[in-house]
Amino acid sequence: MSTVLYRRPGRRQPPAMPKGEVLFEAPPELPEATPGGAMQKMFGILPMLGGGAVMAFMLSSGSTGNNSMRLLMSGTMAVSMVGMYISQLGSGGKNGERKHQVDGSRRDYLRYLGQLRRRVRTAANRQREALEWRYPEPDSLWVLPLSRRLWERRPADRDFGHVRVAKGVQRFVLQLIAPETKPVEDLEPVAAGALRRFIATYRTVPDVPIAVSLRGFAHVRMDGDPQAVRGLNRAMVAHLAAFHAPHEFVVASCLSPDRRAEWDWLKWLPHALHPTATDGAGQVRLVTSSLAELERLLAPELANRPFFSANGKPLTDQPHVVVLVDGGHASTDSRFLSAPPQGVTVIDLTGNAVRRFGDGVMRLRVTADQVFHVATGSDDDPDEGGKESLLGRPDELTVAQAESFARQLAPLRSALVGPTGVIEEQAEVEEEKPQYELELMSLLGIPDAHHLDPDVIWQPRPRRDRLRIPFGLTPDGRPVELDIKESAQGGMGPHGLVIGATGSGKSEVLRTFVLGLAVTHSPDALNLVLVDFKGGATFLGLDSLPHVSAVITNLEDELILVDRMQDALAGEMNRRQEVLRQAGNYGSLRDYEDDRAKGKPLEPMPSLWIVVDEFSELLSAKPEFIELFVMIGRLGRSLGVHLLLASQRLEEGKLRGLDTHLSYRIGLRTFSAGESRVVLGVPDAYELPREPGGGYLKVGTEGLVRFKAAYVGGVYEPSALAAGPGRKPPPKPGEKRWVPRITAYTTDYVEPEIVQVPEEPEPEPAETPAYAQQDRPQPRVLVDLVVDQLKSMGRAAHQVWLPPLDTPPTLDSLLPGPLTVIPDNGLTVDWEGRGQLRAPVAIVDKPYYQRRDPMWLDLAGAGGHVGIVGGPQSGKSTLLRSLIASYSLTHRPDEVQFYCLDFGGGTLSALLGLPHVGGVATRLDADAIRRTVGELTTLLEQRERAFTDAGVDSIATYRRMRRQGRIQPDRFASDVFLVVDGWGTVRADHEAVESAVTTLAARGLGFGIHVVATANKWSEFRMAIKDLIQTRLELKVGDPYDSEIDRRAAANVPANRPGRGLSPEQLHFLGALPRIDGVEDAEDVAEGVQAMVAAVADAWQGPAAPPVRLLPEELPLQSLPQAGTDPRPGVPIGIDEDELAPVYLNLDEEPHLVVFGANECGKSNLLEVIARGIVDRHPPSEARLIIVDYRRALLDAVSGDHLIGFAASSDAATSLLKDVGAALRKRLPGPDVTSEQLRNRTWWKGSDLYLIVDDYELVATSSGNPLAPITDLVSQARDIGLHLIIARGFGGAGRAMYDPIVQRIRDMGNPGLIMSGTREEGQLWGGVRGAPLPPGRGTLVSRRLGTRLIQTAYVKGSTDQPLP
Repeated sequence: MSTVLYRRPGRRQPPAMPKGEVLFEAPPELPEATPGGAMQKMFGILPMLGGGAVMAFMLSSGSTGNNSMRLLMSGTMAVSMVGMYISQLGSGGKNGERKHQVDGSRRDYLRYLGQLRRRVRTAANRQREALEWRYPEPDSLWVLPLSRRLWERRPADRDFGHVRVAKGVQRFVLQLIAPETKPVEDLEPVAAGALRRFIATYRTVPDVPIAVSLRGFAHVRMDGDPQAVRGLNRAMVAHLAAFHAPHEFVVASCLSPDRRAEWDWLKWLPHALHPTATDGAGQVRLVTSSLAELERLLAPELANRPFFSANGKPLTDQPHVVVLVDGGHASTDSRFLSAPPQGVTVIDLTGNAVRRFGDGVMRLRVTADQVFHVATGSDDDPDEGGKESLLGRPDELTVAQAESFARQLAPLRSALVGPTGVIEEQAEVEEEKPQYELELMSLLGIPDAHHLDPDVIWQPRPRRDRLRIPFGLTPDGRPVELDIKESAQGGMGPHGLVIGATGSGKSEVLRTFVLGLAVTHSPDALNLVLVDFKGGATFLGLDSLPHVSAVITNLEDELILVDRMQDALAGEMNRRQEVLRQAGNYGSLRDYEDDRAKGKPLEPMPSLWIVVDEFSELLSAKPEFIELFVMIGRLGRSLGVHLLLASQRLEEGKLRGLDTHLSYRIGLRTFSAGESRVVLGVPDAYELPREPGGGYLKVGTEGLVRFKAAYVGGVYEPSALAAGPGRKPPPKPGEKRWVPRITAYTTDYVEPEIVQVPEEPEPEPAETPAYAQQDRPQPRVLVDLVVDQLKSMGRAAHQVWLPPLDTPPTLDSLLPGPLTVIPDNGLTVDWEGRGQLRAPVAIVDKPYYQRRDPMWLDLAGAGGHVGIVGGPQSGKSTLLRSLIASYSLTHRPDEVQFYCLDFGGGTLSALLGLPHVGGVATRLDADAIRRTVGELTTLLEQRERAFTDAGVDSIATYRRMRRQGRIQPDRFASDVFLVVDGWGTVRADHEAVESAVTTLAARGLGFGIHVVATANKWSEFRMAIKDLIQTRLELKVGDPYDSEIDRRAAANVPANRPGRGLSPEQLHFLGALPRIDGVEDAEDVAEGVQAMVAAVADAWQGPAAPPVRLLPEELPLQSLPQAGTDPRPGVPIGIDEDELAPVYLNLDEEPHLVVFGANECGKSNLLEVIARGIVDRHPPSEARLIIVDYRRALLDAVSGDHLIGFAASSDAATSLLKDVGAALRKRLPGPDVTSEQLRNRTWWKGSDLYLIVDDYELVATSSGNPLAPITDLVSQARDIGLHLIIARGFGGAGRAMYDPIVQRIRDMGNPGLIMSGTREEGQLWGGVRGAPLPPGRGTLVSRRLGTRLIQTAYVKGSTDQPLP
């Protein structure tokens, strides 16, 4: 068993016993009685009776003549009688006054006794408290090894050797002095009786400890019940062992063999061990079977002692020896019995050893319930022997209780032990002199910092020693303690202040505080929050302590972390309040810990000590932080939160509202006398020497205490205390040494095994013996040595401060489970929320709640549209990829699909391999951009019709019906996302796309169509779409003023940290990396994305998202529906972009068409397609064509009977169209045409005329227009069968809009086709401007079909099958 050297502290002053006497006032006396009073009353009553009789006689008289006179005389006599009676009552008032006087005196005296009773009761309670402090209950002795009171009595103390034996009645310490009075018969009886009862009641105090002084007795004999006697002696031995050090009080036993088992627990007491002798089991136990053997063992301790004398001076330089005799052999000639030495007390438990009575002998008779003192008599008065006096109820301690207590003391040994086992002490000093230099481990009583045992250093501390450590010495060598408990618990107060100039040792003092508390308190008792506003050198290396809940440094360079720290500390205060409330509405941590100590199943709640270095500069940078300090100062006492503020300077007014909460102040050397006055009230700190570590401690209104703090930053060398009294030098060759061996540890003597140390060859010079390596450990700095040992001990502290958001997490770390391949689901997580449009995209920092949570996006409801805003290089595209990847990992491709418009750096293209991604259109691919939006627009229209036809009332119902197979799904997923990376580009370059996307956002959410867009600032979104975006993620914006969440919080988002931003709840978040390989590195995120895409694609075996259908670059004419098989009216000219369906030119409904296009845009090809379509679908009797083509591109377009004429020049065209105009005018209805003919258009017969004009800009010139003869007929074209199809170049198209024929065609609402051109010509047809387009591509503006992009058919080189 390892031992611990215990260095006892100075003894605390016990509660003072009341002193003095109580002088009673005499009770009141009875007043003298007045004689003759009764006779006087009689003489007054007789005339009254006579007058009454006369009055009655007069009233009863029969005479009526003098009736008035009689009445008058009768009334006069009645008044006289009443007055006489009243006067008689007044004359008898003397006796009434005497009675009132007696009553008043009695009342006053009883009130006086009541007041005196309260005073006496208070004194009696103080007497009981003082005695119970000195002599506690036996069953409470187990707490003493955990307190400072262990072994507190010194030989010079008056109560040294006192031991409690019973609890009974004791005389009241205040002397009750009765007053001198008259004889009892002259005293007021009630008051006199109350006085007698008062004195009789309070002359003694019941239920107080009864103790005896063993120094005054050489022999103590106990008779009575054997079990009660042994129980009493066990309690006595435990009491002696608790208050007396082993080198000052020795317990020896003489036991019979049959009693050893009952006293076997004595082997654990260090008081029952021989100071120097050893056997095979260690130190010899002072337990023998005879007194003679015991005398031999103790001979060195008893040598040169005088014989016992009851009046002798107690020995203070030698231990007092108590010898228990329970059945052991005790011969009458034993020195212990025949001539006992001074300082030895023999206790006879059987009554067989002590047979001599007289001075120095005490005899007790013990029963189960009572203990009596039995007078032993003397030679002068032998009759006194045998008289008993009751002491009280005997103390008792069971064997189990005694052994438990003894085991607590077993490893402890006195630190101050010399060769003979004891060293002299000065009784006058309260605390033993320091034995070593100023070193923290010595102050803490730790012999060697190389070997810290948590079971020893972190053993439960008594309440007084909690949060209390010595940290330095006064000039006279007395320890100076830091006690951060509140003053109500005997501490200095929970909050304090340290001020010290540069070089004063402030940082080292703070490290000493932290290390001292960490060494003496477990993490379950104390946690630490260490804050250094500057670089963090103060607490360097202490972050590994298990007590540390937070180490916050370098705040000066990152002021944004100050607000985070404020939230973290405020959150910790709130957390503690919630824990106390939920555990049982505890009002304070002290009540919580009391119930926990009583066995209530409560989790430990350590006290929290917050140490803030350079707090003055912190308040200069963030003045509002003082509010948190004030809150801690106000609430910290009840919540167990303690605060220590340290700084180099302290300005007046800096601690506004907080200075009243700082109960202790430490002033090291200051820069000026003024600063010293601010801290301590005196300039003394300014006058301190320049040596670091010196300072003054001021607690409340107490005086200053000067100190020198211990230094923990130096190289540690074990003190002499580490060697211990039993440490021996290494054995020498040939020397005989005791070899320890494993043996049973009993009270019996164990024969040691002695061997001779063998000769050993001398070691080589380069080698170092193992024992030398152990005895001389490598020198290390104390703080590093201690921290390295403590960091692996105990339970880690609750983390108040989590590291800032610096390293981005990967998606797999945010998902609610591991990624696995699930059949029919692909690579995903086995999670009940899968497929519900919820997915994590970032990690959000919640310092107030001291945790980080995944930031989940829920896009199933009103927040289905997402806006991500941030400045350049803020991580928008990466967050967008994380969003797509996260939803892809938690949903099937038939549940979510993504269609992307990438106007950023092209990063979204890396996601094309995902089965959930249907397409990514880049900035340069205008067709893909339009088609992507067109696909979703078409989907919206289809679902609007489908929802109405199927009776679907909401998108939630649609999702459920699709999962259940109750509705025929379309080719897209239940929810389709349009992802736009770079909304500013859409707004600047794609107005039509912006309008279409806004429409999707306004109408699409109810049909499972979502919009996810990024922008540089919120103002890039127009109000029409901005109000629809309810899920907003804001990264670092260029100007905090642009923030839509919180401008102040936006300013705190760090720059140059891609992915950092604000959630809608104003919490900081860090976007996740779109990778699942666990590599938290953004440098090679492209490789991680590629691996993630491949893993998801490989795991999915079903259909992927349908790709975006694009208009073909070349559409063969044969691919369009052919005549004879197509019942639809009109001529097919191409396919549209929205549905990729054929587009028909119905000239019966809209008789004219105008085509604008640049050179080689395909407009002449379109005219040929139209011409061939007319010829194929109409016989010559229904359709005839005239072609005006100066460049002869349509020379072979039409031949045969359908062609009336081909004009290749102006003259030919003028001549031909003049005849046409004349012929058409004949078709105009005349006055004889009936209404029925007008309705059926039967007033003329013949074929419709289709006039096809190519290169109209060459036809209509400034010199004339061959089409002028038919200008006025354009408006009546439907009545006369005229169809005008004009194609014109793009140059001057804006001016051409004012051409009479073109203007008439537009005014009639006829369709127009805008093919490739430029925007400079302005709005041409239906507000559409020109734009560069591929050949054959154009925007068709039709009153019937709307505005849509189409691809016209190509006449030549077609072998494809026709479209259905």
